[in-house]
Amino acid sequence: MTRLPMPRRALLGLLSVAVLATWPLAAARAQNLRIAVEGEYPPFSKTDKKGKMSGFDVDIANALCKALEAKCEFVKQRWDRIIPDLVDGKYDLVVSSMSITAERRQRIDFTNPYYYTPAKFVGKQTDDPPASLEALKGRKIGVQKATTHEQQLVKKLGASAELVRYETLPKAQADLVAGKLDYVFGDALGLWQGFLKTDKGKGYAFVGPDFVFGAGIGIGVRKGQSDLVADLNRALDAIRADGTYEKISSQYFAFPLLPAVTQ
Repeated sequence: MTRLPMPRRALLGLLSVAVLATWPLAAARAQNLRIAVEGEYPPFSKTDKKGKMSGFDVDIANALCKALEAKCEFVKQRWDRIIPDLVDGKYDLVVSSMSITAERRQRIDFTNPYYYTPAKFVGKQTDDPPASLEALKGRKIGVQKATTHEQQLVKKLGASAELVRYETLPKAQADLVAGKLDYVFGDALGLWQGFLKTDKGKGYAFVGPDFVFGAGIGIGVRKGQSDLVADLNRALDAIRADGTYEKISSQYFAFPLLPAVTQ
């Protein structure tokens, strides 16, 4: 019996299914990924005495590596070098709570957001909470340098407040406790989990208005790697759909960081 040729549309459909089915394996063969993490931004990342990193960002990165079936290596990198060294090819990804902004998009590409969070001020509970930015004028405010938080304070307050820039957020928090600052401004989740919920944060609270800027928090990728961005987005969808993302986030936070998956 002569075998009839398969219709072209049916053949293309079967090929598409085959490609989707083997996507993680294809990505794994092509990629050994080096992932930059700051390692000094609890609960998103922290480093123990032996140099091992852990935290929400690290767990998400590990889950993505598993979904991609890729071999991954973590690189601890200070924040002000994290984009320049990605551009220079010293690693492949940045999974370190980086806000997606138009300015950063000029230098690197991003995946879809893997979480959203507001920015907030922290100060003493006994202080009269500032109701607006006007009430912060003349105050001494700590902020991590080379972040969107620093850029927004400069934009909104200019020289009307004294901004003190720090290499890491924990260093700013330490100076707040030491009485060297009036407020610290930063990521609400980082301030809540890494400071307010600790013994050092007793007597302190969120004060003043909330701010949401940027387009969420994404994974930074060097420009010219659209296939890698697409793979990572598919992996993000996969770990949300199978419950991995929720399992990870519930270990750190009492509320969801992303809206529910659209069915």
